[in-house]
Amino acid sequence: MTPEQPRGGTELGRFLRARRARISPAEAGLTAGPGPRRTPGLHREELAALAGISIDYYTRLERGKETGPSTSVVDALARALHLEETEHEHLRGLAVLANRAAPEPPAAPSRTVRSGVRLLLEGLRPYPAHVVSRTDDLLAWNPGGLRLLSGIAEQPARQRNLARYLFLHPTARTLFPDWDHQVRGCVARLRALAGTDPDAPDLARLAGELLLKSPEFARSWERYDIKAPTHGRKAFRHSEVGDLTLGHQSMEVEGTPGHRLITYYAEPGTPGHDALVLLDLLGSQPTPHAPTSSQREPTSFGP
Repeated sequence: MTPEQPRGGTELGRFLRARRARISPAEAGLTAGPGPRRTPGLHREELAALAGISIDYYTRLERGKETGPSTSVVDALARALHLEETEHEHLRGLAVLANRAAPEPPAAPSRTVRSGVRLLLEGLRPYPAHVVSRTDDLLAWNPGGLRLLSGIAEQPARQRNLARYLFLHPTARTLFPDWDHQVRGCVARLRALAGTDPDAPDLARLAGELLLKSPEFARSWERYDIKAPTHGRKAFRHSEVGDLTLGHQSMEVEGTPGHRLITYYAEPGTPGHDALVLLDLLGSQPTPHAPTSSQREPTSFGP
């Protein structure tokens, strides 16, 4: 992308096109005409009419040739597409980016995890916890935080990535009984990043790899979901501690943009908590493949 080109316009158009394809005339309050429709979702002229804008203007907007939609146009499109609030905010952000000239390529995000955060990971034991980058690179962990993800410790530390693990590691589909749900949330986080920073080289590398290697990722990527859960319950079918359902919480790490701390927990005295104690113990033991404790292996890596 050259400095003269508008930044994010293509992402705006693709988002609109994907969402237009996902809403039926009936859902939009329209009566479909007789005979089968050649394409799913709303036609361009139907969405333009619902939003109160011309078909020519909407077509230019979707194709990236119109890069300065007003707030009222964006809000009208969000209403016509029945977007939820998070999706509406995402569309607003894309519209702002579409009207900006591309700056110089951004600096690579830091992979360094502060010593205080590493101490926090140790303090959370026996609860599994790890720190990930904005593209889900695994940057730091405590023993249970690595052992919970069966098989990921066998990969070189710098290649450990939650998205890569979900789509490419053979164990992931067994570990997560609701694998389909897990991958949707993962892709939604990456799609949201593509909307706020479409020039991100770290995202381009990861998405490019997964688009080539995983048909499931390619299908999810084209859905343009941007909502991802930050807390809730997650089920595991773990080869060492059996079936368990854990609470999980994801939090931004203040002072280090893009870093998230993810931790899993269970009520003390429950079988789930006993399983976490065992995972922490197992994760503390050296293995032939690689050290698993954040104290035995560096927990932060340079660019």
